[in-house]
Amino acid sequence: MDATIWFGILQAATLIVALVLLYRPLGDGIARVYTSTRDLRAERGVYRLIGVDSASEQTWRAYARSVLAFSLVGFLLVYGLQRLQAFLPQSLGLPAVPEGLAFNTAASFVANTNWQSYSPEQTMGYVVQLAGLTVQNFVSAAVGLTIAIALIRGLSRRGSATIGNFWVDLIRGLGRILLPIALIGAVALIAGGVVQNFAGFTEVQTISGGTQSIPGGPVASQEAIKLLGTNGGGFFNANSAHPFENPTAWTSLLEIILVLAIPFALPRTFGRMIGDHRQGYAIAAVMGTIFLLSTFTLSALELAGRGTAPELAGAAMEGKEQRFGILGSALFGSATTLTSTGAVNSMHDSYTALGGMMPMLNMMLGEVAPGGVGSGLYGMLVLAIIAVFVGGLLIGRTPEYLGKRIGPREIKLASLYILIVPALVLGGTALSFAVPGIREDVESTSILNPGVHGMSEVLYAFTSAANNNGSAFAGLTADTPWFNTALGVAMLLGRFIPIVLVLALAGSFAAQERIPVTSGALPTHRPQFVGLLVAVTVVVTALTYFPVLTLGPLAEGLV
Repeated sequence: MDATIWFGILQAATLIVALVLLYRPLGDGIARVYTSTRDLRAERGVYRLIGVDSASEQTWRAYARSVLAFSLVGFLLVYGLQRLQAFLPQSLGLPAVPEGLAFNTAASFVANTNWQSYSPEQTMGYVVQLAGLTVQNFVSAAVGLTIAIALIRGLSRRGSATIGNFWVDLIRGLGRILLPIALIGAVALIAGGVVQNFAGFTEVQTISGGTQSIPGGPVASQEAIKLLGTNGGGFFNANSAHPFENPTAWTSLLEIILVLAIPFALPRTFGRMIGDHRQGYAIAAVMGTIFLLSTFTLSALELAGRGTAPELAGAAMEGKEQRFGILGSALFGSATTLTSTGAVNSMHDSYTALGGMMPMLNMMLGEVAPGGVGSGLYGMLVLAIIAVFVGGLLIGRTPEYLGKRIGPREIKLASLYILIVPALVLGGTALSFAVPGIREDVESTSILNPGVHGMSEVLYAFTSAANNNGSAFAGLTADTPWFNTALGVAMLLGRFIPIVLVLALAGSFAAQERIPVTSGALPTHRPQFVGLLVAVTVVVTALTYFPVLTLGPLAEGLV
């Protein structure tokens, strides 16, 4: 077997060991953060500053209003910083960001999507990068955590009208979880060679005698939270394929660990907060099974190198870095598209036809294996509710999950959660080709590869936006009025409508009394339920997109 394959296998094995070792201490630590009754001194100061009583709790409606209001303020701040960039210090002489692109970028970072229709080093100065984008990397991830914790509280409480306090959950997530781990991650990345300075642009002479402008910047500080918060927005246009963001194979592995650490630990948090670790293990097993199957399939497709160009070249290395190789690229691509992380260390547009379908399919699953920070867990719990409902119908019992009855209200909310993102993806893709004026602009300006591959590029863009991933096929020119607007709207709706639905679910469950578990109830901690939930995840989500996949990557791959 080739040495690079052995190295890739060793890298994957190291990743699994690291995640297993982190599962219990990190998951338990997160649970302690959100169940503690003690506020830190710094937190009490923040609460006084913003006028919050940390001892009071909110109904799900009040919690939702707080989330939406906080996110709206964040959106306006990021938009304003971009529009005022020319007047800000450390702007590097860059002009204000145009209105359409500023809207798209503000929507992207507030929605934890981090889709970038621009070259960051040529568009954003340091103040915008730090005060706007990096700050949103922290707070959007913290918002995702709060929603997951609110749903767990809803499932664990009895006859309660409240699900917690958003502002307390937000501050704790930022100060006790994200900031400390991001600091450690940034120091480790600096040690690995990631850039951290305010040097601006440096003119250097190339070997051929020409000159090249080399950008610097506070990269490591943004890189750490971009990965830890499953954000993905790169400091440079090449993202984690850029040597200043990801210099070596071991830094690439570290970045993958940062991406997966919190999402894979959250099932442990779930199990501890509801008082049954077996439930957490079941959710983690579903996430792990889908992750391993997806990663293996993507790696096999890329190693096979199906296609004229890869077969002539001897390997599918187009768009990949030699320092990562095929397996390192496939592992990174799988990890980031199975979470809501738009980071890339290779260009997905250059993958083989069927290989390029896998990152797209990963996002279409709802990014629940393990998904984004918070969003992966609450997405999987919604699927678990649907699986329990289906299982209850099969055995002729009233569906119950963790002692809570799943009635018409709960299943309607769960169904709407499942349907909203496919509606945005398929609707946006359809409008791009169905409206004559838009279609002409898309085909003449945005699509660089006409035919079925161009269809895949547009489908990938809306899949990435609506699922709040942020990665791109990298062959689509998206800085146009249509895509800036349509993708921005898809990001906002794909983020906040599901959040409101999850909070409504949390409120509904919290108000219920706990039902005694009977022998006729469906056990949700056994391998049978794990298999059922895997099947429901694939059938309910992936098959929704099968018709459109036959028009894009499947058509290209089977030719």
